[in-house]
Amino acid sequence: MPKLQQIVGFRVGRENFGVPIGIVHEIVPLMDITAVPDSPDYIEGVINLRGKIIPIVDLRKRFGETVVPTRRNRIVVSELNGHLVGLVVDAANEVLKIDPEQIEPPPSVMEQGELNYVSGVAKMGNQLVIMIDLSKIMQRGELRRLSDFAEATGALGAAQSLQSE
Repeated sequence: MPKLQQIVGFRVGRENFGVPIGIVHEIVPLMDITAVPDSPDYIEGVINLRGKIIPIVDLRKRFGETVVPTRRNRIVVSELNGHLVGLVVDAANEVLKIDPEQIEPPPSVMEQGELNYVSGVAKMGNQLVIMIDLSKIMQRGELRRLSDFAEATGALGAAQSLQSE
């Protein structure tokens, strides 16, 4: 029997998405986000999560969905290229166990341009879960700039707290 793949499932709009459990650090409720000047509209800013400055990407905006804040909104804190990044989603579901044979490669129309972040489509009963590759959601320059900003903000915060002691 093939080993089941564990996926963290979440919703954006009416669609179900999933990422491998291995890259997800935690899921937290939506919290205050500090805006980052001159960033793309889907980059909300940064949060301070237990002393770590984490950049926040709103997947709802990134996917062109209407953003309606609710109590179910969550931040999925994931690791991307060695950096933590938070993803704002409409709701985070439980961990899904999917037979790899139920995951099909993305349709060829999704392999180009803006939809190249789809790594596969999993069939779970009568619903589909769109598997996404987080590294392809953001352009490399944006992620690097945001990570640099988060590191600089973290260093600035540490320096300010040392000065106040």
